Amino acid sequence: MADGGVPVRCPECLREHLYAPAPLPCACGAPMTAPVARGVPATPVTERSWADEWVTVRCWACGRQGQWPRPELDCDCGAVLRVPVVPAPGAPVPGRSTTAPSTAIGNTAARPRPAFRPVTIRDTRDAVTVAALYLRWLGYLNTRSAARRPPSGTRIAARGMLAQVDPGLHRTGLRDVECLWLTAATGTDDTPATCAFFSLAGYTDEARARADALDVPLFILDLTGTPQPVNSAADDLIANGA
Repeated sequence: MADGGVPVRCPECLREHLYAPAPLPCACGAPMTAPVARGVPATPVTERSWADEWVTVRCWACGRQGQWPRPELDCDCGAVLRVPVVPAPGAPVPGRSTTAPSTAIGNTAARPRPAFRPVTIRDTRDAVTVAALYLRWLGYLNTRSAARRPPSGTRIAARGMLAQVDPGLHRTGLRDVECLWLTAATGTDDTPATCAFFSLAGYTDEARARADALDVPLFILDLTGTPQPVNSAADDLIANGA
């Protein structure tokens, strides 16, 4: 759990910051924070990859391991700093492709699910983070980048789920919904059983009609960080979970 903060020095301007990572909700409902490594220098973010954006953390309350957004700090000099964390036992090495074993938590409809804790969406990375956290809240653990990239946006895979996130300023169209459904149906990414779409700008009428016909859950990403269901398939996914 978080303490009063850990001193982090910017290697670019040598300013020192007192940093404490914001808590995020585990699937069990407990607030989790990535354990910041003391005495390990922060590194400037010069390029981004999915492997570097996530870190494996063990929940202090239930013991589950999952991938969580790696802490970052914005320095006054303009540098974005990747804050080092203490990896969980058996955690994958950053940058190395691996698939973590899935930990089932049962049907979330069988027991009440705690309220989802939103994360403010400020950029594309935040939109993907919110979608990944929401899937974990629904019971789809060990979310990761899907092996096959879509024409636009980002895809997230978990056991039994393939989701796509569209952070663009234009409404998601028919083709994007159909491509996601087809990829899920053909099992291109770990043979997912279902799929879901998260869009920041909403959907065209054609996309919504096709999603209803294909039973694809649609969500709109609220800028406050709370996905809102758009169709009955999304309502069913929330009710039943993984």
